[in-house]
Amino acid sequence: MRCIVTYSSKYGSAKKYAKWIGEALSCEVKDIKSVRSDMLQNYDVIIHGGSLYAGGVSGMKQLVKLYPSIRDKKLILFTCGLADPTSPQNVMHIEKGIAKTVPKDMYNNMKQFHFRGGIDYSRLSLIHRAMMWMLCQTMKRKGYDNLSDDDKLMLDTYGKQIDFSDQSTIQMLVEYIMAC
Repeated sequence: MRCIVTYSSKYGSAKKYAKWIGEALSCEVKDIKSVRSDMLQNYDVIIHGGSLYAGGVSGMKQLVKLYPSIRDKKLILFTCGLADPTSPQNVMHIEKGIAKTVPKDMYNNMKQFHFRGGIDYSRLSLIHRAMMWMLCQTMKRKGYDNLSDDDKLMLDTYGKQIDFSDQSTIQMLVEYIMAC
């Protein structure tokens, strides 16, 4: 089976995971901005990874545009964000957000995996910094003792650099592709 990994990454976590997956599967890795539908016809499996931003996945608009020409391919999506993907509540929230942004048949035909990335506040754009500040202010109003462990961690690391990336977490995705 011929595979390609596409990605969209603003700060680097999704790109890092895309490269790890590409190495594990010995397949090509490309930024989705440089991918055209005719290029994807040579592949059986298309894996796309994007960072999570305010409920959306980076690169998803491009993938939705490509979907009519790749609907017969095996489509895998991986997301990369700060939320702990071992929490069923976080995964449900992520997947609800994705379901709102893609056609129903695409959502139903797309296997999903969720990974944890990182954040470096010094590299954030002004808009992303403002969004994170507002989120932290909202959490502070709830009271520290009323927050989930994820939210406490977000507050504790606000303004700093933290990286939860873990190469071993791609193993389930790699095994899924190998079994296809």
